[in-house]
Amino acid sequence: MDEKESPNKDCGCGKGNDRYVSFDGIDCSGNASRVMALIERHVAGSDKSEPFWEYFMAKRKPRSGPAPDDLFLVHCHLNQIREFFEDRGDAEALELLFKLEEECC
Repeated sequence: MDEKESPNKDCGCGKGNDRYVSFDGIDCSGNASRVMALIERHVAGSDKSEPFWEYFMAKRKPRSGPAPDDLFLVHCHLNQIREFFEDRGDAEALELLFKLEEECC
């Protein structure tokens, strides 16, 4: 295979970007920020106290040390985030989370 040729070039799999070839053209940071914004929206709209999500959101702005980036936080908590969006019936958020997981995590 030619070095410049993508292994998915004619696979028919529908993948436009292949992270194993290059992250070029994949907006990992932007998509992670969008996932975090959706989490914030759901947490803010909740009527009940959710200790895990309060803890999770506090991790974005720690009292000391460097703040983790959104991609790192999403990557570390993929299963909890997936369940969170499933519980709220947010298909659009689940689709974005899946895309982020496939392309960037």
